[in-house]
Amino acid sequence: MHRSIVSVAAYDAPAHNCRMSDDSRTSTAAPRRLPATTDASTEARDARRARLRDEGHSIAALSGDQAPIAPEQLAGSIEGFIGFAQVPVGVAGPVRVQGRHAQGDFIVPLATTEGTLVASFQHAFNVINRCGGARAACTRELVGRAPCFAFADVATAVRIADWLPTQLEAMRAATISTSRYCRLQSTKTSVVGNTVYMMLEFATGDAAGQNMVTLATQAICRELLPRMDTPPTSWLVESVLSGDKRASAQAFLGARGRNASAEVVIPDRTIGRYWRANAAAMARCWNQATVGAAQTGAVGLQGNVANALAALFICCGQDVACVSEATTSVSRFEVDERGDLYVSVTLPNLIVGTVGGGTFLPTARESLALLGCTGAGSAAKFAEICAVVALAGELAVVGAMASGAFADAHASGGRKGRGTGTPA
Repeated sequence: MHRSIVSVAAYDAPAHNCRMSDDSRTSTAAPRRLPATTDASTEARDARRARLRDEGHSIAALSGDQAPIAPEQLAGSIEGFIGFAQVPVGVAGPVRVQGRHAQGDFIVPLATTEGTLVASFQHAFNVINRCGGARAACTRELVGRAPCFAFADVATAVRIADWLPTQLEAMRAATISTSRYCRLQSTKTSVVGNTVYMMLEFATGDAAGQNMVTLATQAICRELLPRMDTPPTSWLVESVLSGDKRASAQAFLGARGRNASAEVVIPDRTIGRYWRANAAAMARCWNQATVGAAQTGAVGLQGNVANALAALFICCGQDVACVSEATTSVSRFEVDERGDLYVSVTLPNLIVGTVGGGTFLPTARESLALLGCTGAGSAAKFAEICAVVALAGELAVVGAMASGAFADAHASGGRKGRGTGTPA
């Protein structure tokens, strides 16, 4: 039977050691492998579960062995509750990460109905591992909210805009009154006609913090309004300037979540082995794709980040709607001075947390625990893992495109009915 040069069945092929970066560090021992992602048998599923349990991971909820959560426990998370939408969960990895917060080998849970996705991530993880792992760093942890105040004329708006920075301590006190964890870090103001826009930037601990900063902003506005020498004709707790749940340039200009980057350098010979391409071909493919993206007016330059983050967010109890802003990111594919391929992904807009929101759900708790993202300080670790998973997705799609195997891989593994008698 004919197989494409980078078919789904090839995604679990072994890799050899390769250079991680310009300091020529190499991996020592490759992480212990999971059963092939392309094996859809009951035996393979059971082997994966056994492997996770042997390593001390609880997967009772993910495997369906645990009773569903009681309706009463979902109060505040859902209204009109009738049941659960099921999305299949696969695991890929381990993937080796050398980050500021995330360090070690991680098995990654991914929820998706897109065939080939988990297999393609596994393939990229294998390559990353043989390069010593991916480097990652979470460099900022702030969440923005942007109220606005309208006045009768521009002169009043300018006067209020000049006055607002003098109220920083009062705004900080109002913030503390709403939460033990939320802290106001900075403010910025701008004037558009007769309206003052104020960007508030908060630290939210390990929470994604969207509700937290909304409540804090409401308290700040209520503190400021009676202090103003001229009351506004109207005001909004959120003016949309923050970029909440939308792709915007605000991701690069201000604070709207955690900023995380991941990188790896892959030798040209390794690209030839795994994607039947080379560093120059992958860089050229990426350059052509960015020109295409520019023609559409895209904000950010990335190819596959939404797939990575949506699959991870669903598993880990994140607000999946935030994928719309988190994909405002930048990927880079460059041939270095040695002729090898430098690849990086920067996600400046990650709204993620390891407490609060949907992280209390049993499957989310198990998924976060599988990644070691529980306890204090774990949100930055989770952000770095998100960046590495996004990096793997970019590698997978560009490698498949550069080698001409993108469609073949989906034809062989991404269509329903293969081996079931159901028309594909």
